[in-house]
Amino acid sequence: MGLFCWTGCFALCLQLVLGTALSHLPACNEGDFHYEYTECDSTGSRWRVAVPNLEKQCVGLPDPVKGKDCTFSCDSGQFLDIKTQSCTECAAGTYSLGTGIKFDEWDEMPSGFSNVATFMETTADFSGNRPDSCDNSSWIPRGNYIESNRDDCTVSLIYAVHLKKAGSVSFDYQYVDNNMFFEFFIQNDQCQETSSASEKWVKLSENSEWMHHSVALKSGTNILYWRTTGILLGSKVVKPVLIKNITIEGVAYTSECFPCKPGTYSDTPGSSFCKICPRNTYSDKGARECNKCKQDTQYSDEGASKCLDRPPCSNKDTFQIHTPCDNEGKTQVIYKWIEPKICREDMPDAMKLPASGTKEDCPPCNPGFYSNGTSTCSPCPFGTFSDGMQECKPCAAGTEPILGFEYKWWNVLPANMKTSCFNVGNSKCDGMNGWEVAGDHVQSGAGGSDNDYLLLNLHIPGFKPPTSGANVAEMGRITFVFETICSADCVLYFMVDVNRKTTSVVESWGGNREKQSYTHIIAKNATYMFTWAFQRTNQAQDDHSACYSDCTFSYMHENQSLIYNFNNLSSVGTLINGPSFTSKGTKYFHLFNISLCGNGGEKMAVCTDNITDVTTKEMEAEAEDVSNFVKTFVCQSTIIPSDSKGFRTALSSQSVSLADAFLGGTIERSLDGITIKPEMFPFPKKIPDINFFYKSSAATSSCEKGRATVISMRCDPSKPGQGDISVSRLCPAGTCDGCNFYFLWETAEACPFCTENDYQKIEGACKNGHQETHYVWNEPRICMRGVPLPDKRTAACESIDFWLKVGAGVGAFVAVLLVALTCYFWKKNQKLEYKYSKLIMTANSKECELPAPDSCAIMEGEDNDDDVVYSNKQSLLGKLKSLATKEKEHSFESVQLKSSRPQNI
Repeated sequence: MGLFCWTGCFALCLQLVLGTALSHLPACNEGDFHYEYTECDSTGSRWRVAVPNLEKQCVGLPDPVKGKDCTFSCDSGQFLDIKTQSCTECAAGTYSLGTGIKFDEWDEMPSGFSNVATFMETTADFSGNRPDSCDNSSWIPRGNYIESNRDDCTVSLIYAVHLKKAGSVSFDYQYVDNNMFFEFFIQNDQCQETSSASEKWVKLSENSEWMHHSVALKSGTNILYWRTTGILLGSKVVKPVLIKNITIEGVAYTSECFPCKPGTYSDTPGSSFCKICPRNTYSDKGARECNKCKQDTQYSDEGASKCLDRPPCSNKDTFQIHTPCDNEGKTQVIYKWIEPKICREDMPDAMKLPASGTKEDCPPCNPGFYSNGTSTCSPCPFGTFSDGMQECKPCAAGTEPILGFEYKWWNVLPANMKTSCFNVGNSKCDGMNGWEVAGDHVQSGAGGSDNDYLLLNLHIPGFKPPTSGANVAEMGRITFVFETICSADCVLYFMVDVNRKTTSVVESWGGNREKQSYTHIIAKNATYMFTWAFQRTNQAQDDHSACYSDCTFSYMHENQSLIYNFNNLSSVGTLINGPSFTSKGTKYFHLFNISLCGNGGEKMAVCTDNITDVTTKEMEAEAEDVSNFVKTFVCQSTIIPSDSKGFRTALSSQSVSLADAFLGGTIERSLDGITIKPEMFPFPKKIPDINFFYKSSAATSSCEKGRATVISMRCDPSKPGQGDISVSRLCPAGTCDGCNFYFLWETAEACPFCTENDYQKIEGACKNGHQETHYVWNEPRICMRGVPLPDKRTAACESIDFWLKVGAGVGAFVAVLLVALTCYFWKKNQKLEYKYSKLIMTANSKECELPAPDSCAIMEGEDNDDDVVYSNKQSLLGKLKSLATKEKEHSFESVQLKSSRPQNI
């Protein structure tokens, strides 16, 4: 009871005090307050309450009234007037999505957006301090779009929205570099992801065009994340992600309309979008109509916020076309102004349009095509072939045509090719063609500005499966010849898209390039889109203060001139060495990026530093790179693996330059006080290494004379392409003293050009009046490219005369016969001597005395082979026998036998 009375007394006293304090305040007018809705309760209801404006004090605010249902919303082109709680049309010059909001102006970061830049989770750097070098990394507004970071920090663009009913979010983006990870995901107020895995990862843009991405949103709190991370372990600074036109559908209501941004207008009330100002007009923010530019002296593109002065006409404002071939095989060269024409011809230095109508001979058809009597060329039917100048012919029996495209003549663009123009800030270059046909070549066009990308696309639906036993590692190849002639900086990109999924840059060339050939191997049977993108910038080239190698070398070896060309190694080589461990157990690797020749300074090794500041230069928002990096011939970074649960894989830190000046290349192992010890890299067996010497002038406390680097190029035909880069076993870290670094680069590209001395010929036997000569490389082969191996050659030869062959055969037969006869009679002579000896032994025997024979006779049982022929005339056989028995005067021999027995027996 007492408590109740005290409480009631306190309330009464408080009311009296407040009434006394507010009695001197003025009554609230309509401009002193505004209306807001309270939060929705469990029944979906809310109240409209009056809230005093900032720094306004008054009394007599309107009483709260029940508001519209929480799910109520107005149609597009309308907004909810909270005072009357009714839907009202937007005024001219403004627009409304009704249940959505749109962000299409990026002159500054819109309200509600925030940036969060983080590293991967690591404990500390080598000094024991936690890394904190992403403070300056963020998304940057660029007017019509917002641009992501270019370094390897993880940067998130975040926006939170509360939906009373299910909705969606959509945006346009440009994502061209696969070295940048780009993901979009959604979390609820419990930090749980609500988007699916398929929606999280954003696809690369096709042909560098703007892409559209849309994701459904659930009712309740939705926290939107656009997150990017660059991977800078290679040689190039990554290209950023661009985002524009972020639209969120499903908000409860729109309390106001949005003014049209500059370059757009809304001429009628109740508009749900703003129209783009046409060409040669402009508008300011919230415009109801577009203002015209001065017709003769000014111009503007679509969606312009101001007019520009028309420049004098030049050759960049014209282009030429070739008319179809007529019946006489002639084509006309027609010159035209690039449309829309923005230049002036009435200025003193303006160029006039060249005269058109000059007739030229039509180029022949490309190989594989033939002229069918019309202005176009038709492909040869199946099983036939043509060089483009003759009719299609069938292949010989047992052969088949070699399938492929060969474009040598460019009178019209082939049917499977197209050209276009692309600008970073717009989806196209106002319909301009990017490339132009020019007879025996195709060339880049003028474009709309120096920052345009001029695109040439070639579509190949697939490749013929290889035959049995063929090299399945090479499904096909594309080869093209190009050159770049630039008055300022320029870049030519060659890109490949496989099955319309990912477009990646295969190779790029910067600055002026002499005519050269490039080949890309296709290893997969798929649908390919090959793209050539050319961009020139209006930035003048800086004067070079350093020396660069042209990647060529020659010297005399064993009375033979060896010529080297290392241009195929002009791209940056990478070596990751390790792992190693700090005293605290932190694992790290050493990353080396090597730019052998420097490419005239256009493509040099880049190492990024994320922990320590290696430069003090303040980088403006318009700079190409917002990260800390060193750019040199050879650089080193310390790579620390990540233990975080994110998708990032490594942290790059402590980047230093090991070589910022090229000293020269030589076969000697010492130059300018830098020496390669014999035990560092043992001498090769065949030809010496080519040693490239570099110097870094930056002195440190441990390297008072700066650092030095030697790259030994060793020929190894078994290692094609980039080959292998290694360090000496004596110095596993690449250096033994921290100042001098040594690398061994083994590759087939380090072999000299082949010459006639590198192969030998083998002549075969003469067969059927023909003799074949084969050519084989000397083993082991220590050369590449250069002189090709000659093809097999066949020459006529003279055979041996027939009668000479017959005479040789007869002579051989006679010789064999003489040898046989000699052996035969020598054997018979041995038998006669044996018989003679037997008779002598019998005559001297005491057990058997025989009458003294008057002549030798054949005993019974003996062979009657040796008949004695009594003839005074010797035949050929008799002469041979006499020769065998050494008889000179008679044809037979008589032997007088003596007996020991008495004569009368």
